[in-house]
Amino acid sequence: MRAIIQRVSSASVTVDNEVISKISKGLMVLVGIGTDDTDADIATITNKIVNLRVFNDPNDDDKMWKASVKDIDGEILCVSQFTLLANTTKGNKPDFHKAMSTEPGKLMYSTFLEKLGRAYKPEKVQDGRFGAMMSVSLTNEGPVTFTIDSRKFEYVEPPPSGKANKGSKPANSTPQSRGESAQPDANP
Repeated sequence: MRAIIQRVSSASVTVDNEVISKISKGLMVLVGIGTDDTDADIATITNKIVNLRVFNDPNDDDKMWKASVKDIDGEILCVSQFTLLANTTKGNKPDFHKAMSTEPGKLMYSTFLEKLGRAYKPEKVQDGRFGAMMSVSLTNEGPVTFTIDSRKFEYVEPPPSGKANKGSKPANSTPQSRGESAQPDANP
């Protein structure tokens, strides 16, 4: 599951020239659901959305990255977006085979919204219209935007063996397994 989380001063969703959802200060969240996503992925993304410290301290605006959407009593606007799971590594046409199909995707998105409401405040969580052509408007503060993935790198196929970029390090290697120091250089 992937989410694009944006800190906003306002956001809205319009369908057929009618505003169906809008929020003031809070988070605009685009959500992509993968074919093999589970309740564990929902829990990971939900926890990150409500607890990620993307706002300034409510008592001291000079202190950045101190408050979550819960801390500021902000709002959340979610929009389902299957295109977040697109594979664009081959050719120029996006491949959406890793995105969950419509009916199970709609059910999982509904479950996600329910759990997000339980983790925060249901009245503070708004959403678009699943499967509809939506116009999304927002005013991004900062801009501040984060990409969150419940299982980072699992959606991209690794290059075939022996075809890794020259000088690249294996994804699962650590500095120690490569014979490097885990401590940063004092004199870079």
